[in-house]
Amino acid sequence: MSGELYVVGTPIGNLGDLSPRAVETLSSCDFIAAEDTRVTLKLLNHFGIKKPMVSYFEHNKRERGVMITDRILAGESCAIVTDAGMPAISDPGEDLVALCHARGIKVNAVPGPSALIAALALSGMHTGRFTFEGFLSVNKKSRRDHLEGLKDEKRTMIFYEAPHKLANTLKDLAQAFGDREITIVRELTKIHEQVIRTTLEQAVRDYGDGHLKGEIVLILAGAPEGERAGMTLEEAAQAAREWMRAGDPPSLAAKKAAKASGCAKGEIYKLLQEEE
Repeated sequence: MSGELYVVGTPIGNLGDLSPRAVETLSSCDFIAAEDTRVTLKLLNHFGIKKPMVSYFEHNKRERGVMITDRILAGESCAIVTDAGMPAISDPGEDLVALCHARGIKVNAVPGPSALIAALALSGMHTGRFTFEGFLSVNKKSRRDHLEGLKDEKRTMIFYEAPHKLANTLKDLAQAFGDREITIVRELTKIHEQVIRTTLEQAVRDYGDGHLKGEIVLILAGAPEGERAGMTLEEAAQAAREWMRAGDPPSLAAKKAAKASGCAKGEIYKLLQEEE
């Protein structure tokens, strides 16, 4: 008889957030697939759980996925966990779940903490419609293309980011979206949990030196209704020219045009500079 896969959510900081059902599942399964067995061992020790583990992460997921599903098909039950939060969300567990479905293995959810949902709930942003964008690529072209594809996105956008990349990411977001509202949520459920409501331009000024530490979730406001409706970059630049004729300096005119159009202030300003 075939076993089953259990997708188990684990704490994102506070160990008290591990649910009783998650404890029961981790205690009763035959083995655990863990992103980092050292991290998971600390969790298991805290709850007095002793279970065999296999490592399952980005660089071994192909061969380990086959091995894990072979064991499940042979009758064993497996719980997959990530270092923090729900497996398979911006996580290689996605591939194991897909492989289980392809091989006819039943997949069960044992819900737990999720950084993106917790951060969204704390953000004060619109929550009715949102899009999760995960981590931005470190490749400059992929990163630029990703952000370019979101310029007309009206839903609230959620990004994950590592602290050492935050400064550059804030600058890239400001370049791409102009001065939108943003909430920076860091160290969720931990001692130094912090929710920072600000704007992109202010965030670049305040946190562009990279001093913010900890696990970070960025919640970015979508484009306001009507923003960029049929307005091209050139049309935004033309609007800036009109403000300049009214006496505004180029930088202020570009900022106003960016707010009105949704185009990036930097791109508008660049067009204005090219005409000088």
